[in-house]
Amino acid sequence: MQKFEELREKYPEFWYNRYEIWEGETEIELEFEFEIPGLVQFHPKLKIPKKSLPYRAVGGDFVRNLAFQIGMVELVSYYKATMAPKIVVKCGHLDAWQIEWWKKLYYLGLGELRFVNGIEIGERELVEIECEGERIDADAPEGEARGYLIPIGGGKDSIVTLETLKVDSDRDLALIINPKPVTRECAELAGLDDAHVAEVWRTIDPELMRLNCEGMINGHTPFSAMLAFVSYLVAYLLGKEYVVVSNESSANESNVCGCAVNHQYSKSFEFERDFRQYATRYLRGSVQYLSFLRPLNELQIAKIFARLEKYHSVFRSCNVGSKGETWEWCGHCAKCLFAFVILSPYLYPEKLVKIFGKDLYEDESLWSTLQELAGKAKVKPFDCVGTFEEVNVALAMTIRNLRETSQQLPRLLEQYEKAYGLVPEEDLTERYNHENALNAEQEKLLREAVLRDR
Repeated sequence: MQKFEELREKYPEFWYNRYEIWEGETEIELEFEFEIPGLVQFHPKLKIPKKSLPYRAVGGDFVRNLAFQIGMVELVSYYKATMAPKIVVKCGHLDAWQIEWWKKLYYLGLGELRFVNGIEIGERELVEIECEGERIDADAPEGEARGYLIPIGGGKDSIVTLETLKVDSDRDLALIINPKPVTRECAELAGLDDAHVAEVWRTIDPELMRLNCEGMINGHTPFSAMLAFVSYLVAYLLGKEYVVVSNESSANESNVCGCAVNHQYSKSFEFERDFRQYATRYLRGSVQYLSFLRPLNELQIAKIFARLEKYHSVFRSCNVGSKGETWEWCGHCAKCLFAFVILSPYLYPEKLVKIFGKDLYEDESLWSTLQELAGKAKVKPFDCVGTFEEVNVALAMTIRNLRETSQQLPRLLEQYEKAYGLVPEEDLTERYNHENALNAEQEKLLREAVLRDR
């Protein structure tokens, strides 16, 4: 808290100086300039390779407005270094409603960062936003929009979306941010080869890395909010009607008991609802943004994914492993353990051990992480993991499966049962969250997938 207060006093303003979007022969590029006066300027970039995809021409106020809005969400990664009490937008204008919208996103999107760094401050006190630039008001030009743009990250959720939506390569495209072989292979297995994959290459300014190394404020930022704005731009440029993300109902749960601190805030229904409202009022295109998996919980998604065997050797959900040359399961982090737990009612032991290369339930070093995932500690791991209820039900289901087949319990399950017993029987796969934005056709496809094995 002391460092936070000292930095805010020393660097009282953060400037959003300019944004640019231009089109070259082979790619579309966005560049932003942010500044902490007296300290540093940042110049992050986004590059969108055209490949052979039918991108609309970049130009006009509508696209300029989208680029400006992307800068408003991109800046949070740089603003967090000093968390200045004032953001000065020098290259555009926001009305009072927009300013409150962005203040809410910054506050809740940085909730984990505030908690981890011991920063105690209210939403209204965190930051003021002052605008010095001109406003852009522009509706989307006339043009046909059809099909889905589906962001994929290599995990089970986006794979379930790809398979359940029955993607059509004549109509639909995948979107990948900073592609890796795993994400490309997932798209290809779904029938979307490289010619049907839009790419965005996001570059972090190395000056931010330097400040992080020097001890400035650092931590989690709302990546999925950035994805929402960028995917909206890409969908418009490619003439797609829907951006379909893969955030489930479980993303709504806080990581800290009794506090609104959610690692997945920008994956929550609250953010989805807010973004849809913002897009209608201020982006003003025909693109619809929604999460296809919002009605489901993690256990339902895992049950569907368990049937999709062609992806079992390909998918990855480990952030630690994603940083290496080859994206492998590290087998030690909370996200690896959660994926193992939630799939275990359907794939344990043989198939799941083959996927991960070892039996995580036999690794006693993961006991404290398992307790955190199951809600036996004050804080849930800050990662994209499911709810306490889902974890406990998955563990109970797996233990019962093993007992019914007279198999010995692995160490962690034996320890869990001894310490906590088993939760009462409840089939979470019967649930359906009605807080969602699906249309009738999308809902029909999802319900068919859930009901398939009943």
